[in-house]
Amino acid sequence: MRAVLDIVRHAGAGRRKAREIAVSMEVPDRYLTQILAHLVGEGLLDAVAGPDGGYSLMRSPDAITLLDVVQASEGQILLDECVLQGGPCEWEEVCPVHTPWVRAQNALTAELSRTTFADLAGFATDIEAGTYEAPEGTLPHPTTTRRGPRMEPLR
Repeated sequence: MRAVLDIVRHAGAGRRKAREIAVSMEVPDRYLTQILAHLVGEGLLDAVAGPDGGYSLMRSPDAITLLDVVQASEGQILLDECVLQGGPCEWEEVCPVHTPWVRAQNALTAELSRTTFADLAGFATDIEAGTYEAPEGTLPHPTTTRRGPRMEPLR
């Protein structure tokens, strides 16, 4: 997600080099190139070799959803095993957790499918400008040690 968001945020500057994304997002080069190759293979990114090469989007940011990138990276979000695995599950068709788990899964995929990378780039711009207001009911961001950098400001 971070790599695609970086490419979206720099779309006006042409193709984005893997090393630029790696530095901006503090992702190891080897790991990033594997991710980028996979996203190219899934048809989300285009890759051009050479001095003027780099990575660009195959579709506009408003046509790429979080669900597209999650599923390209991780596979289908699908309940295909009992969530009580490792414990007793003697029900044939459904277990006590099945229905709420499926509802939660459906809510997650619905939200991911309606959130585009154009939305995320807009949120990032608003956050950077100090004008972003989280929707009512949004939990506060946890206070944790940041695992990655803040995105580099756009110039």
